Amino acid sequence: MTAHYNKALDTAQLILYCIFIYWLSNQPSLPSPMLFVHQDKVMHAGAYFVLAFFVLRSFRHFSGSLPVLVLSSLVFSSLYGLSDEWHQSFVAGRMSDVNDWLADTLGASLFLILFCCYKLRAYRVDF
Repeated sequence: MTAHYNKALDTAQLILYCIFIYWLSNQPSLPSPMLFVHQDKVMHAGAYFVLAFFVLRSFRHFSGSLPVLVLSSLVFSSLYGLSDEWHQSFVAGRMSDVNDWLADTLGASLFLILFCCYKLRAYRVDF
C-alpha cells in the first residue's frame, strides 16, 4: 500500500508543478525586476531544474534502470519546456523563444547530471 501511495503522491506533485509552470506561462507578464542580463534564462533553468526533480521522483516507479530513468526524465522535461514555449506563443504579452527552451533543457540536464554524480559516488567502492 505504501509503494502505491508514494507513486500517486510523486505523480500528483509532478502534475501540480506542471500546472504551476503552465499558470506562470499563461500570465501576460511576470512581476520580477531585472537584476542582470539574461536573468530570465536563469529563472527558466531554475524552474526546470526543479521540474526534473519531480519528473525523476515520479518516473522512478516505472523504471529500475538509471540510464533509462535519467534519459526519460530529460526527454519529458525538455518536451514540456517545448510545449510551454509553444503555449506562450498564444499568450498576449508573451513570446516564444528557442533560447528559453534551451535554458529549460539545460536546467533539467544540470539536475540530472548532479543526480547521476551523486548516485555514482554513493555506490563507489574504495579499494
